[in-house]
Amino acid sequence: MNHRTPEPEKNTTAPLTADITQDAVVIVPGIMGSELYDTTRQKTIWGLSGVAWLLKAWTQPKGLEPLRLTEDELEGKTGRIRATQLMRHSSWTPYLQGLEPYTSLINTVRDCVAHPAAIMQFPYDWRLPVAANGRLLADAARRHLTTWRQHDAHDAARRHRVDERPARLVFVAHSMGGLVTRAALDPAHDSDLAQDTRAVLTLGTPFYGAVKATAILNTGRGTPVPLPHRQLQSISATMPGLHDLLPQYTCLIDGDDIRHLTAQDVAAIGGNANLARAAEDFHRRQAHLALPAHRAVVGTQQSTLQSLTIHAGVVEAHHHGARQHTNGDFIRDPRGRLKFYDVKGDGTVYKESAAVGPAITPLPLQHGAVASDHIALKAVAEILRDDEHLGPPQGTPGCGLDVPDLVDVGTPWTITLSGVDSLGGVRCEVTDLSTGSTQRLRLGWGDGDIMARAVAYTPGLYRVTVRTLDDLTVTQLVLAAESEPKRETA
Repeated sequence: MNHRTPEPEKNTTAPLTADITQDAVVIVPGIMGSELYDTTRQKTIWGLSGVAWLLKAWTQPKGLEPLRLTEDELEGKTGRIRATQLMRHSSWTPYLQGLEPYTSLINTVRDCVAHPAAIMQFPYDWRLPVAANGRLLADAARRHLTTWRQHDAHDAARRHRVDERPARLVFVAHSMGGLVTRAALDPAHDSDLAQDTRAVLTLGTPFYGAVKATAILNTGRGTPVPLPHRQLQSISATMPGLHDLLPQYTCLIDGDDIRHLTAQDVAAIGGNANLARAAEDFHRRQAHLALPAHRAVVGTQQSTLQSLTIHAGVVEAHHHGARQHTNGDFIRDPRGRLKFYDVKGDGTVYKESAAVGPAITPLPLQHGAVASDHIALKAVAEILRDDEHLGPPQGTPGCGLDVPDLVDVGTPWTITLSGVDSLGGVRCEVTDLSTGSTQRLRLGWGDGDIMARAVAYTPGLYRVTVRTLDDLTVTQLVLAAESEPKRETA
């Protein structure tokens, strides 16, 4: 796998001051956050610019077929697909919804380092097991640190720092990238890599998995679904990377009890039992690993799946979960029945799956925007410059944003805001990313929440942006496509 540092978006190098770190930085994207190139077809199969490729990939039968793992790949014989660079354009995926590009994150890091050569972007084939990508990251990070320590700008930067120590590594990881980083720091790969790491910042990482992974694998069981959702299920059913995101906490409601998801459960809902077992074993081996100076940015306030029930192979996912007393017993009501709580999350990862580590910064963000929000980027800069960690932002906590992931062209759809008790100071806009045109929506009350109605008149990718009185911004991407003549059952 070729991990190169792309040409910098900015041509200037930050002047050397006491605020410029001498450390080497590794940026690790999340699932579907790396562009993929098919070496046999000699074409990019994931991550092209523009909306046309998204519509083609998701709304044409077999549009995602190049992403399907081959038998050789499932046996560990990789090389057909090469990860080339981090996503540079807004993208979209059913269930996981919108993914914002990593450009702002890269530019923030570049402003904090002594030279662009101090940054390594680590694109990886997110279809493959996290463990396999972790091994690759361990090797690449070691090479990057060694190379950077030999760079002229490294010595110059050291002289501006109080301790004048040699560079260490700082990992900045989004979503699945946090799991890949943890796997890379396993001493089994490089016994000194953790010691050579100064800090790890994770942005919305599902350390205990996400219930949405079960919903993806179960797509089409018992109900008709749109073509994009069926296509995602089809390629995910034998994708090790997706199985590594299955929930590892006690989340399956079974009568008046709750238990862990088993490999047999995963097979029953449409997944692969062997991959589920491998994922469970992997997470068990990783459980003892503590990330060096770990700080986590965690999305909050968004409606997020947290538990599930299974009836005749069909998943019913819930926006609540059980909680435990300090002795490990689950909290129950006076009649002995389980009590459920909605702790929300970032729309994909529920809060307690991502809130791991000694320092947590909660932000009211959707999953795809956790790595691009200005407050999250401020946390990145503080860690790189080694300032005192400031914790969560002060003030009111933004709002929750609930939108469909896929809408029909010409058909009105609803935007729902939660956690806001007044229309005053709230602004909601929808932007067509193809044209840049923005429409401000009229807000009103409905069913106890603030709502707005929107219509997309042309196919494409749209960004919903909500700004609240406390000057916090929440965004989500929506794909608009022509409706199918007939919605089939997978």
